[in-house]
Amino acid sequence: NVPVAVEIETNWVDELWVKDARLENIAGAAFSLGRDESPRDEINMEGMVCSNVPVFAALIENGKQFTAPSEIYSVKCFSHGLEFPDIGAEPEIKNHFDAKSLKRMPEPIVSDLIPLPSCETWANIRDLGARGDGRSDDTAAIQNAIANHRAIYFPSGFYVVRDTLKLKPDTVLIGLHPGMTQIILPDGTAAFAGNGAPKALLEAAKGGRNVVIGIGLYTSGNNPRAVAALWSAGAHSMMNDVRFLGGHGTPRPDGSRENPYNTDHSADPNPNRHWNSEYPSLWITGGGTFLDIWTPSTFARAGMEISDTSTEGRAYQISIEHHVHNELIVSHAAHWSIYALQTEEERGESGFCLPIEVDSSRDITFANFHSYRVISSYQPFPDAVEISNSRDIRFRNFHCDSNSKVSFDSSIFDRSDDAELRQHEFARLDISKRISHRKANRVSPVVANGAKIEMLATGFFNISGGVTDSRGNIYFTDSYTQRIYRWNSAAGRLSTNAVSFVPVNLAVDRAGNLLVIAYDDSVYAIDPDGKISALKPEPPGAMSGKSVFLPVSDWVLNHHDLSHLTAQFVSPDGTTVLPVGESFLDGETSWGVQSSPQIRAFGLGRAVPGKPFYVTDESNLRTWRADVSPEGDLANFQLFAENGGESVTTDSRGNVYLSAGQIYVYDSNGKLIDTIETPRRPIQILFGGSDGKTLFITARDSLYALRMKVAGQ
Repeated sequence: NVPVAVEIETNWVDELWVKDARLENIAGAAFSLGRDESPRDEINMEGMVCSNVPVFAALIENGKQFTAPSEIYSVKCFSHGLEFPDIGAEPEIKNHFDAKSLKRMPEPIVSDLIPLPSCETWANIRDLGARGDGRSDDTAAIQNAIANHRAIYFPSGFYVVRDTLKLKPDTVLIGLHPGMTQIILPDGTAAFAGNGAPKALLEAAKGGRNVVIGIGLYTSGNNPRAVAALWSAGAHSMMNDVRFLGGHGTPRPDGSRENPYNTDHSADPNPNRHWNSEYPSLWITGGGTFLDIWTPSTFARAGMEISDTSTEGRAYQISIEHHVHNELIVSHAAHWSIYALQTEEERGESGFCLPIEVDSSRDITFANFHSYRVISSYQPFPDAVEISNSRDIRFRNFHCDSNSKVSFDSSIFDRSDDAELRQHEFARLDISKRISHRKANRVSPVVANGAKIEMLATGFFNISGGVTDSRGNIYFTDSYTQRIYRWNSAAGRLSTNAVSFVPVNLAVDRAGNLLVIAYDDSVYAIDPDGKISALKPEPPGAMSGKSVFLPVSDWVLNHHDLSHLTAQFVSPDGTTVLPVGESFLDGETSWGVQSSPQIRAFGLGRAVPGKPFYVTDESNLRTWRADVSPEGDLANFQLFAENGGESVTTDSRGNVYLSAGQIYVYDSNGKLIDTIETPRRPIQILFGGSDGKTLFITARDSLYALRMKVAGQ
């Protein structure tokens, strides 16, 4: 009885997953979708039933509608967005609408959420002898309560135990706040010490109908055999609003919060507590419904593991964060659906953490998955998901990102077939029986005939920020190691310059002076003899006849930052200018990380008044064309391509090259004319070489080159 069920506004995108919904009497389009051709629009629905819904969905931009086959109908599947037929295939924005007529509306779906017993039947654990004061040993009181009562209520408190709490098949544990209602296993508990088989703090009954709600479970940081919850209960069990404590944000009984780090973020402040030393916090060998779970204990080897089970399971809104090696492990499991899973890796403990590992499993659905690395991360990780020996693994609405400059090289890597998918955003992928996707031999319109990508140098930490000089040599930075490198194109030789500041992006003037944007929002000049001098900002001036360098990328492009430049840095020979805005001059930060476009960009480009300049938006996957004013500002932004990534450059014919997982080449009208596949994810691309026809590619730890038919612009 509404005009619209879900509306995504015009020119906006979203990740929408709907399953088993029931729609009745909707006058307009039930689902109104705002952008038609964006890879960031990820829409998937399954198992819908409709009555008097004439238009199921509408694409607002192109006017396409998906209309009802009859007054009452079902929709087995609706999908809109970027779809991969398989990991090795070319993606395409596609629509699916699988609807059929029904004679009558079916009965409503039964909720996965299990109702609690009537509160009159709850036994209060405090009345049964537990203290919950954070000091007293409540093990016996809780064990006796489980033995004699079905539903047990835990008032807010900190309940210390020193042995396993084994639930009966029908036991229900109820709390009202998983941070302030904790069951705590103290550090160094004897029964959980040493090497040996896993031992649970809380153990569900095999095949049981257990319910645990509103309670926090804490195995502390020095109990090597501990599993916070070992869950072998059946498909009709439930864990709801449970937090697995340890590390970030853990409340203590005295009201303070635990500090998760020592001074350099390399370990816990207490040397007797060890990251990655315990078994998974939530280890599921059964099934059931899991809703609203936060499992961030740095001490566990994984936040959640599902293994050795074919019992049906459903997980809704699970946040798994801050582990050393794995967030989620799915091993030898089947018949699971995982909705709205969020993973997050911190710089200190999780720099080398794999968010999802799937091994020897089948019939697993991931919908609305969000994988994130924090902005202060300083090294990339190869993959967000790794899969081996598995089939019928379904991904719907995949979102993988970092607002740092070191995201994931690939979204998904299938170890069994050595195949990777690099796009960070897509709507639909099924990994089933691998399909062979042989690419036909073709003549590239831009790559020189017979040319192959050549690795020039490797072993870097994370390179970008490059520029080429008048002789075609390339300079680039490795910020983490505070080095500036030079590749001599004529000699084929690499040289290194270590500096005392953190170099981020480079430009070069006509006299060969190197201009260096440093992480502390300073600008330095390095002359050909290696002498370093600091440059001072000057008021904006006329750019006629000068080389102007502007950022070509940003995490989220803010047109204002490039359209209202308030100062400039001029090279020693006066020929080259770096215009900047207030965000650079003020040292703007996000979560403590320098975040002006000059710092955020993976590289700068020469901007020429009267010629188009291209900038790309990594997060929103869009690339824009703008005009360059005589003062070096950008104006009149126009959408060039519904694709975006880390870097963009142009050749002398006006073709536009975009690094976004691979290198995509567009003509000046925005038509895709070629895709150049690279051995590693390309980060920055720029033309150089003695004739300007070499495309240099920085790819995290390696520098590559490819000969092209035409020179750069």
